[in-house]
Amino acid sequence: MAALNPELQAKLDELDRELEEGDITQKGYQKRRTQLISQYGLSGDLKDLNLGGLRIHNPDESYQGHPDGHRAASLAALNAGTSGPPRPDSFVSHTDYRPQSAYESIESHPATLLAPGGPMADQPGRANPRQHDSLFLTTSPLNDPAFNDPSSRSGTMVSGDYAFNPEHHPMGYAGPPQPPPNVNPYDSRTGTLLDSQAYFSDFAGQSYDPGAGPAEYGGPQRYSTGDTFSPTAAMAPPMLTASDLPPPEALEFLRPLEPRELPFAITDPHDENTPMSNFDNIAAVLRHRARTTAKLPAYWVLDSKGKEIASITWDKLAMRAEKVAQVIRDKSSLYRGDRVALVYRDTEIIDFAIALLGCFIAGVVAVPINEFQDYAKLNLILTSTQAHLALTTDYNIKTFQRDITAQKLTWPKGVEWWKTNEFGSYHPKRKDDVPPLSVPDLAYIEFSRAPTGDLRGVVLSHRTIMHQMACLSAIISTAPAGGPADTFNRNLRDKNGRLINGTGRPGSEILLSYLDARQGIGMILGLLYNVYGGHTTVWLESKAIEVPGLYAHLITKYKPTILVADYPGLKRAAYNYQTDPMATRNFKKGMEPNFQTVKLCLIDTLTVDCEFNELLADRWFRPLRNPRSREIVAPMLCLPEHGGMLISVRDWLGGEERMGCPLKLKLGPDDDDASEAASEERDKEKDKKEEKSTPQNGFSTLLAQGTAAAKDEGAKSNELAEVLLDREALKTNEVIVVAIGEDVAKRAASEPGTIRIGAFGYPIPDATLAVVDPETGLLASPNTIGEIWVDSPSLSGGFWALPKHTEQIFHARPYKFEPGDPTPTPVEPEFLRTGLLGTVIEGKVFVLGLYEDRIRQKVEWVEGGHGAADTAEYRYFFVQHMVVTIMKSVPKIFDCSAFDVFVNEEHLPVVVLESQAASTAPATSGGPPRQLDTALLDSLAERTMDVLRQEHNLRVYCAMITAPNALPRVLKNGRREIGNMLCRREFDLGNLPCVHVKFAVEHAVLNLPIGVDPVGGIWSPLSSEQRGALLAHADKQYSGVDPREVVIDDRTSTPLNNFTSITDLIQWRVARQPEELSYCTIDGRGKEGKGVTWKKFDLKIAAVAVYLRSKVKLRAGDHVVLMYTHSEEFVFALHACLNLGVVVIPLAPMDQNRLSEDVPAFLHLVSDFGVRAVLVNQDVDHLLKMKSIAQHIKQTAQVLKVAIPAVYNTSKPPKQNSGLRDLGITMDPAWVQPGYPAIIWTYWTPDQRRMAVQLGHDTILGMCKVQKETCQMSSSRPVLGCVRSTTGLGFIHTCLMGIYIGTPTYLLSPVEFAQNPASLFLILSRYKIKDTYATPQMLDHAMGMMPGKGFTLHELKNMMISAEGRPRVDVFQKVRMHFAATGLDRTAINTVYSHVLNPMIASRSYMCIEPIELWLDPKELRRGLVYVTDPEREPKALLVQDSGMVPVSTQIAIVNPESRRLCSEGEYGEIWVDSEACVKAFYGSKDPFDAERFDGRTVEDPSVSYVRTGDLGFLHSVRRPIGPGGALVDMQVLFVLGSIGETFEINGLSHFPMDIEASVERCHRNIVPGGCAVFQAGGLVVVLVEVARKAYLASIVPVIVNAVLNEHQIIVDIVAFVNKGDFPRSRLGEKQRGKILAGWVSRKLRTMAQFSIKDGDVREVGGAPSTAGEGAGAGGAGAGPDDGAHRASVGSLSRSSGGGGGGGVPGHSSSLRNVEPAPQIVEQLEPDQRYQQQQYPPQQAYDGTNFQQQQQTPSNPTSPTGPIEMPADERTPTIPQLVENGQGQNQILPNLQPSHGFELPDFDQFGRDDEDQAAAPTAAAAAAPTSGSTGGENGDGKRQERPPPPQIRLPGVDGRESLDDEWTRDAYMSMNLSGTLGGK
Repeated sequence: MAALNPELQAKLDELDRELEEGDITQKGYQKRRTQLISQYGLSGDLKDLNLGGLRIHNPDESYQGHPDGHRAASLAALNAGTSGPPRPDSFVSHTDYRPQSAYESIESHPATLLAPGGPMADQPGRANPRQHDSLFLTTSPLNDPAFNDPSSRSGTMVSGDYAFNPEHHPMGYAGPPQPPPNVNPYDSRTGTLLDSQAYFSDFAGQSYDPGAGPAEYGGPQRYSTGDTFSPTAAMAPPMLTASDLPPPEALEFLRPLEPRELPFAITDPHDENTPMSNFDNIAAVLRHRARTTAKLPAYWVLDSKGKEIASITWDKLAMRAEKVAQVIRDKSSLYRGDRVALVYRDTEIIDFAIALLGCFIAGVVAVPINEFQDYAKLNLILTSTQAHLALTTDYNIKTFQRDITAQKLTWPKGVEWWKTNEFGSYHPKRKDDVPPLSVPDLAYIEFSRAPTGDLRGVVLSHRTIMHQMACLSAIISTAPAGGPADTFNRNLRDKNGRLINGTGRPGSEILLSYLDARQGIGMILGLLYNVYGGHTTVWLESKAIEVPGLYAHLITKYKPTILVADYPGLKRAAYNYQTDPMATRNFKKGMEPNFQTVKLCLIDTLTVDCEFNELLADRWFRPLRNPRSREIVAPMLCLPEHGGMLISVRDWLGGEERMGCPLKLKLGPDDDDASEAASEERDKEKDKKEEKSTPQNGFSTLLAQGTAAAKDEGAKSNELAEVLLDREALKTNEVIVVAIGEDVAKRAASEPGTIRIGAFGYPIPDATLAVVDPETGLLASPNTIGEIWVDSPSLSGGFWALPKHTEQIFHARPYKFEPGDPTPTPVEPEFLRTGLLGTVIEGKVFVLGLYEDRIRQKVEWVEGGHGAADTAEYRYFFVQHMVVTIMKSVPKIFDCSAFDVFVNEEHLPVVVLESQAASTAPATSGGPPRQLDTALLDSLAERTMDVLRQEHNLRVYCAMITAPNALPRVLKNGRREIGNMLCRREFDLGNLPCVHVKFAVEHAVLNLPIGVDPVGGIWSPLSSEQRGALLAHADKQYSGVDPREVVIDDRTSTPLNNFTSITDLIQWRVARQPEELSYCTIDGRGKEGKGVTWKKFDLKIAAVAVYLRSKVKLRAGDHVVLMYTHSEEFVFALHACLNLGVVVIPLAPMDQNRLSEDVPAFLHLVSDFGVRAVLVNQDVDHLLKMKSIAQHIKQTAQVLKVAIPAVYNTSKPPKQNSGLRDLGITMDPAWVQPGYPAIIWTYWTPDQRRMAVQLGHDTILGMCKVQKETCQMSSSRPVLGCVRSTTGLGFIHTCLMGIYIGTPTYLLSPVEFAQNPASLFLILSRYKIKDTYATPQMLDHAMGMMPGKGFTLHELKNMMISAEGRPRVDVFQKVRMHFAATGLDRTAINTVYSHVLNPMIASRSYMCIEPIELWLDPKELRRGLVYVTDPEREPKALLVQDSGMVPVSTQIAIVNPESRRLCSEGEYGEIWVDSEACVKAFYGSKDPFDAERFDGRTVEDPSVSYVRTGDLGFLHSVRRPIGPGGALVDMQVLFVLGSIGETFEINGLSHFPMDIEASVERCHRNIVPGGCAVFQAGGLVVVLVEVARKAYLASIVPVIVNAVLNEHQIIVDIVAFVNKGDFPRSRLGEKQRGKILAGWVSRKLRTMAQFSIKDGDVREVGGAPSTAGEGAGAGGAGAGPDDGAHRASVGSLSRSSGGGGGGGVPGHSSSLRNVEPAPQIVEQLEPDQRYQQQQYPPQQAYDGTNFQQQQQTPSNPTSPTGPIEMPADERTPTIPQLVENGQGQNQILPNLQPSHGFELPDFDQFGRDDEDQAAAPTAAAAAAPTSGSTGGENGDGKRQERPPPPQIRLPGVDGRESLDDEWTRDAYMSMNLSGTLGGK
């Protein structure tokens, strides 16, 4: 090229001036200069710029840097070539393609260009398509009709039979070609890159973000995420303050090893006069080969039997490649630099080479795709590289078509497939008429999988390839040759520094390789290096190695000089020879094996196997006649994830003294003096000789001496170094060398605590190599293990289309501390992080394994007590060392691997084993599957853990066992090895096919939290005091109150508080507005029924009342059940009964599908409350008379000995023409007295446990008042009654509110709503209803069945969605989004906190703001504190929504349930309510404890009487802008957390089961939604899970255990699985937790498999027993006497809060820890003969014998194991002993500490099946004989007969029949149902 671009020349001159003036260092000068040149698109043939090859080193130069700068230079070149759209005027011709500079500022560092905010990222993504440099010489304008017309694309090779475009072949491969549809070429990937993805603004694809890759490199945990700074964040790590200087050890770091430089220029091996620097790419070299060595063989390809199946010479290879290039240029619509996929099988190496070289010549970027059986991978690569063209062979297309058809897939879209095997050769018209080369910067993109399994493409430029080739040539050409002995010194060089070939041997090599030649080092050596040097590659299938003797025969036959191999293959060959030498020696008659031509055996590996290297050299190469057997073994360290280039191998280049590191290791203090003297002597000797022998080129190496001394030194430098390292020291990342060199082999066997490690060699000559601490990014100390970071022009510049990862991995900056400077400084240059852990000793690279293959674990103890515990100390373990130990010491193991998982801020080691014992494959073909030997599997897991603990001191967390070859594998040179990162990913997903799992949590998990009072829990005085001290200055939590004494009727302005009953109010309405509408029924189609006016309403009620009085003979005080469908008849009957003073019990009609629940519940209610009659309407009458139902009721009543009351149909009573007052039916003043029951509401929990509350007339009016005033209801808007009309808000809206405010009530049947949900919303819209009531379930149903449109809801101001506990956080958003089109105001969607004792304790109605969401810190919540955080700071934060503010006439206080003091802001407590709307009593309960719930008095103000809800929550103040002006308003809102009865405590911390269940349900896709129940039984935390799969349940267990440990810091004890559909659920689909627990404990719930997580006996797990005066023991589960002290955190001092608690003396504080929202009413007895709730008076004296009986340790401590099938056990459960406490109350003795009691769940509350009634136990069902009366007694003192005491058989956790009785007793005592105290 005659002249440089003037702009470039000016910049170069300016740079020269800067250098002369000293403004820039030599190294910086070189770097900037290279960068400048590369920006101007200049290639390496400018001799004066010294760009080609590697230059000769000049010892006089101070600069030690790279001749071609740095990988950044190649990166800059890539950017320059493909970044900005070149200007049209820059296209001169193909031969002179020089686009303008891509960046304005030369200073902009290439790495910063890639940064997300860098200049590259800001460039526009699209460019004018006209500006692309097209491969066909005339750019076709896009708007040219010929270009868009498909018929004009006859040149696209569709017409040729070697082009296959699946989109045009709908019939499949053989179908007739169809013309392509008329599409714009830019609409799909058939166009150029200007399609939807935009074209790449740089090679790393800024504008392409597939979104598929994980956020961090290689997924989570490739590099640990600690507090230490990220070394890749391009910023210095946060250092100490300026006064703190770096510690001395931080200043001792190993400086990066400098490049050695190449001692000579690289020339063509076939012609020493042709410097290889003449060529700038492999395509140019190929043309040179075709001219100069045309007839020499390029490839021989052998099959698995060693037969030649193909070969090709250089001229043929070049001509076929030229043909491929010509076709791409002429027939495709590709631009220069577009990507082309190469899809070839491993044996099609010649076709692959032709296609790859053809792409190079054509100037397109090749994308080899090797695993094309993996359709997903193929598609991902085609999409992410936007390849429009795929080159392959005819055979592959047919196979692919067959596979795609078989798997019902489709061809990848927009890709044309060409068959290169049918192209033929290129025949130019005139000889030497070849088109000029116009190559882009990129050569190819190699896709490989990271250890985590993610696919990533690494880009390789032509310049990088030429650097690689120069390095490899230098290394291989200087290796001493084999062959016959010769006296000529091979190390002599001529005056130019070239080796003098004394023997005149040919310069070209013969390579014999079986590595995959389509990727990695196999391709670099077998294809690129082959072309570069004009060598010959003999490639054989890897299966050939397995044939004994065949490999040796091929070495003998083809006389290779270089073997390219890997350890598995060589091991097979060498071991075959050891086993049967004669098979190798006599493989072919008359042809003795002879290896003397081999000069190097390159072994691709990441870790060196020293023992095998010895065996290979001495017992394979040497006997087979290689005289230099020890010298030819050369393990090479390659980077398969980063392009495959090798970075270290033994070489004979010398120059190691220039690396700048010590080359002699001092082993010990004793031999220091001797060695120093010896080395001084040697140095003097050497200096003398160097003076004599330094040649004129000024270059010298240790190898260049002729003397014996130099030979020794030389031999030392290139031999395979080995060291013996101290294994214990390695665990702390220290390198302590025990022996080096020849001593290693001698001492390795005798010294047990050591490990033998081999070196690869020095780094490649042009590389800078550093050892860096991967956690901190600081340069590592000289004697420590760190990550190897390397920089070299021979390495790739980055990933394809992953700019962030490119920045992090390929352009990482290490840091170092300078003395006296507190901040670390970055180290030049930028490095590639290899992910390899190792060290440098004597300048040689030692590797221990991948970063992923290192397991870290916190130490169990820390020296120096607690002070040192702040800084966690880790021990490090390498997976390979563990695998060797396991394979050696544990029998029956096929293969294994290990990894660590990051759970609960700890790294926990997991071992995965493959064993034949885990296989269920039939013993004989077609036979039954083998049964697993669980005991054997368990012992294998146990043995593995023990071995690792003893040998490595590694505390394994979990061991899993799978069948052989079941674990995920990665391909390594065609061989599949267990990929431990893939294992970890599958482990985290619960997808490992493992059949057995064993945990050892006692040793591995060290950081479980403990509460302030591990025994007393969060409500104990100690814990409460500590919280009080913490929150001393905070305000107390209680709400304000709005009394509203007077309520005015807006129609008449009459005060409504003058009325004493709703009945009087009806008469008032009848008198004032007789002809107005009162009630109207609407059907599902929206049709109105005949309306009822107030007057008619009065007549209808009167008719029913007369019928009841005269016909049914009901009297005041009688109890009647009203069982009606949702109808007007129900309202008439209700008010008729109220007029007669009859006590009303509304019930929903029986459900035909749930008779087993409904009938017993109904009959128990009838018997308990003495029901006189059942009133029904026509529909229910018909239902009860159905044969199946009538029979069921009759039979059950016989079993229960209950008389069925008469049923009366009130649908058509005799007509009345007079109203109630006219008939003299009036209210008796006694009936309206407080305490007289008018209505009884019965609630059933999901478990069918009944709670009955009584409403007097005062309560009824109070509820109406609160409702009217809070919701601002007026008579101008009607009321709608729809669902749940028998209790709560549904009842109030259906039966009362219309009357109270004097407005019409519209009724819609729930049945009609279920069939047509839209009907409800149409009514709301049509009648402009302002306030309505809904449940989350009915809204879910509506949103699932109907679209949210077709009506308007802007008139609806208040949709009250009831929540009994913590509101569901998703409801608001779902409803808002679904009904957005209807105009529903988002402030109209309001949660209401409804409780059994008050239907509206808090409400969001008319707050005019959206729900207030808080994220709570779960760790603080467990301690009883409320700490608001955000999900960014605390990812595990719990999201809660408020339940609103207090309604009128209501006050809320948050109270500590034990001390009865008001809670401070910042903690939560029990919600206490004082309101007119609260019910006054549980109906029929004589329990003082229940009475006490209605008389809660705080210590601060005993004058106010509160109702205790038994729910936990807190008040929280917020300020929100309200109204048009946006004025800030202070609001105090209530947050409900859940019921106290459901919480349980572990280690003194309180947990809500619903949160744990949510974590479990989220953690695995096979867990059914809502399919988890967590509870405590006998001190064990049990997780029952409903799963949708049966296979490999063992693999889901760790996912569950980890999820609970990670999010809740507890370790569960038992995980059991049941089949999908086996969980009992209520009619609303809620899981029935009590039934689930009862079923599990009584073994009626069939489990598929059950796993025990903790070993150790039950007593230990439940916490040590304690007496009144002492705390529990510190030793936890499995804690022995020696290790209990530091492991108190593991033993769960767990205790369910299932106890009534603190006292039975009236007025004394009583615990509500276990209080269910209602009393327990034992159903067999009459109401006045019920058992009272168990209470524990504080002064109760323990009976010593009884206490001991309760606290005995189980006699046979169990050690649960493996998955155990649990047959349903029909035996009945025993009940723990009851002791009478002197007050006539049965008392259960507590099992943990005297001050807290535990209440027994009543299993009979679930509604007994008639046939199983005898087996169903009750809480107080059986009492052991004690002093005093036993059992229950009737009022007359006679003993009541009971069923015999049932027996319990607990699940056999460890394969035994059952656990012992003590465990059983414990289980029942601390069993925690979801609110255990509730009565029925």
